[in-house]
Amino acid sequence: MSIRPVKSIVTAQPTTEGAGVHLHRAFGFGNTTETDPFLLFDDFRNDVPRQYQAGFPWHPHRGIETITYVLAGNVEHADSLGNRGLLGSGDVQWMTAGSGIVHHEMPMGDPQGRMHGFQLWANLPSSLKMTAPRYQDVKSKDIVEITDDDGTIVRVISGEFWGKRGPVDGIAADPSYLDVFVPAGVRKSLPVDAYRSTFAYIFEGSGTFRHASGNMGVLTERTAGDDDDLVRDLSGNRSLILFDTGDEVVVRAGENGVRFLLVSGAPIKEPVAWYGPIVMNTQAELQTAMRELREGTFLKP
Repeated sequence: MSIRPVKSIVTAQPTTEGAGVHLHRAFGFGNTTETDPFLLFDDFRNDVPRQYQAGFPWHPHRGIETITYVLAGNVEHADSLGNRGLLGSGDVQWMTAGSGIVHHEMPMGDPQGRMHGFQLWANLPSSLKMTAPRYQDVKSKDIVEITDDDGTIVRVISGEFWGKRGPVDGIAADPSYLDVFVPAGVRKSLPVDAYRSTFAYIFEGSGTFRHASGNMGVLTERTAGDDDDLVRDLSGNRSLILFDTGDEVVVRAGENGVRFLLVSGAPIKEPVAWYGPIVMNTQAELQTAMRELREGTFLKP
């Protein structure tokens, strides 16, 4: 097994999206090389209803898949395919926009006004950009949850992990999407595919992700305990960790434990041309999409 080195650690930045939803963006609308096949990752977490209730009114998508994972509160969804639903705590919505879909997402919060969820955009290869749209709504009770002997808990949303497979399938990037909790002080090795782009996003507690050696990046401390691995800065809430190649990610949880998403997918390695929620391979394809929106021919039979 080879430990994946940490390539970079960044903090998600505050921004607004939709009709004025306050959120934090870890990456998006920039160079996609480091995160291919993933395009954008948002953390929408807020306890002030006026900062999220305007939501994401009707808007189009083409050429991508969007993954919404709700931790607290509710999100109402409706789309041009006739799908309607309400995402609650622990639920997942996986939408393949394909050739084109128009939808809206309206965060509603819980009785205390709290709202927390994530949205990830995954690219589609050129061969599937114009595929038929598809919608998957997965309830929390259908998501596999595994508890290891040391107290580590993993929810398997998609992909295979520790012999269990998540309920979301048929996704072009064939991603692994895990919600991981590691208890305080526990050192945990998590297997990943060596050839996939991989990132972790911490949203509770803190932890350190470590190297096989000390020859990359600035190392600030040594671990306490029974090993002598070098570690990076303690990474906490809203930290995005991008990894280099290797077939395992190693984390040691901080004093309050650490909870993070661990996401990986096969790079598509194709040109990316996008305009907001429409992502194609060329500017000409974007212009076609814009023209079809104006002419009312964007949605395909």
